[in-house]
Amino acid sequence: MEYVVDTKALTKQYGRHKAVDSVSLHIRRGEIYGFIGRNGAGKTTFMKMISGLSTPTSGELALFGASGREAAKHHNRIGNLIEQPGLYEGMGAKENLHLKCLALGIHAHGYEESLLQTVGLQDTGKKKVKQFSLGMKQRLGIAMALAGRPDLLILDEPVNGLDPQGIAEIRELLLKLKTEKNMTILISSHILEELYKVADTFGIIHKGVLIQELSKEELNQKCNEYTEIKTPNTDLACPVIEQMGYRKYQVISHDTIHIYDTAIEIGALNMALAKAGCMVEFLQVVQDKLEEYFLNLTRD
Repeated sequence: MEYVVDTKALTKQYGRHKAVDSVSLHIRRGEIYGFIGRNGAGKTTFMKMISGLSTPTSGELALFGASGREAAKHHNRIGNLIEQPGLYEGMGAKENLHLKCLALGIHAHGYEESLLQTVGLQDTGKKKVKQFSLGMKQRLGIAMALAGRPDLLILDEPVNGLDPQGIAEIRELLLKLKTEKNMTILISSHILEELYKVADTFGIIHKGVLIQELSKEELNQKCNEYTEIKTPNTDLACPVIEQMGYRKYQVISHDTIHIYDTAIEIGALNMALAKAGCMVEFLQVVQDKLEEYFLNLTRD
């Protein structure tokens, strides 16, 4: 399996504080990776190390299959928008892009216009950036990150502070870059429901530690509706569950079972468990939300 980013125990320490603590994270080519964490969890620090803007204290970092010193040679294949886009407020969108292209040694005719077309800013003309909405500024920042045709795009909280229309515009742009450009994207956000709409894989970081990495399918299983059974007799309950034809279940702990099959007959299940001598302390249908799942994982 080809990873664009592959880290092993990557750590960034400031004095006694570990901003990023032994993070092993994997980003596949062509996917959108959603990086979830509260403010101060270590998302920005991790992204800076990936981008070459900060040096790791310890651990390993591989980019596009190259590790060690060879990985640094691939930083030019990464475009990033970390924290606020560096824009000249007194210039227009095309002028800002032109300066970025000059810095990268890009002189192709019409290149700035094509980038503006990609992010939907082709009609701004001579309008100054200081007159742009926050959403327009974010899209221009993404356009500048796209200069040089990067293979990996890193976006740190790109929808932070945007109104619903601006959030929808950024979402459509990210999906367009993935489907039309086959671009790999690492995006951080604390707006979980919005991130869920675009990401293929999720990494959840808390206090510098990556506490979970899972696919959208795995997240769906954890957040979808399920039937929860609380019983001290899980060994007796499992055969009963299978005899009733329910195959999608999991023993979560020594006294908890989750059944993911739909249309479960709660009354019949409770009666069958009782007949088998299984004491049931709790039996009900539960619907987890992504927000609740995240808060449960990161609760101190």
